[in-house]
Amino acid sequence: MTIVKFNSTRISLLPLFLLSFSLIINTSALAQSAQEKGLAIAKERKARDLGWSDSVADTSMILRSPRGEETERKMRVKSLEVTTDGDKGLTIFDQPLDVKGTAFLNFSHPLEADDQWMYLPKLKKVKRIQSKNKSGPFMGSEFAFEDMSSFEIEKFRFNYLRDEQTQGMDCFVVEQVPIEEDSGYSKTITWVDKQHYRAIKVEYYDRKDSLLKILTMHDYRLYLDKYWRPMELRMDNRQNGKSTDLITHSLEFKTGLSDNDFDKDSLMRAR
Repeated sequence: MTIVKFNSTRISLLPLFLLSFSLIINTSALAQSAQEKGLAIAKERKARDLGWSDSVADTSMILRSPRGEETERKMRVKSLEVTTDGDKGLTIFDQPLDVKGTAFLNFSHPLEADDQWMYLPKLKKVKRIQSKNKSGPFMGSEFAFEDMSSFEIEKFRFNYLRDEQTQGMDCFVVEQVPIEEDSGYSKTITWVDKQHYRAIKVEYYDRKDSLLKILTMHDYRLYLDKYWRPMELRMDNRQNGKSTDLITHSLEFKTGLSDNDFDKDSLMRAR
């Protein structure tokens, strides 16, 4: 009787075991496909923005306190596309007087920590931004130093989350987890529009996985019949109530910039 009971139990449990095993396999497959889809979206987003060469923009940075008080800074932003590495950027502050002549140089890298320097005219000194400090605020704004780098796929692990509308557009929602240990973020979640693969909205989560900031991009314009650029970026800090707008007044591509315009000496020459 004991043997019969044992065999009966074994037979009745077998379908449950097979069902559980099947669920484990299916769950693993779904997780893998979400990672693959997230990476594919990121690659397409990057591929659609290749070949722009260089650009120069006149931009305003508007710092806004929780009470609505505003401070405006005017600056020039120069960018250089680098096909064998991350892109390069040079930001020069022109107004007001207390920041005039301050310059920021950024070399993005896909596989290594970015190189960043600041020129401080009052000290007549070039200061290197250490990796551990790149989560700090850029010029007192709600943008961090690491936000000023170009989008490099190798810096993240991607995971497709869902489809969702934002700003009236159908979007992919993709989670990006930074690989770099010194990042100030545990993850970011990006809304990418399905038609043009442009970033429309980004949520930034701090190291405790709490929502820190939300970036929204507005007034996208098409340049050279291929490259979309937002004329307004708004970064809202959900923890301190501050916000920063970056507003582009003019933008020109293929101006003839080269590596010589983006070395550390260029910081000293910035006017």
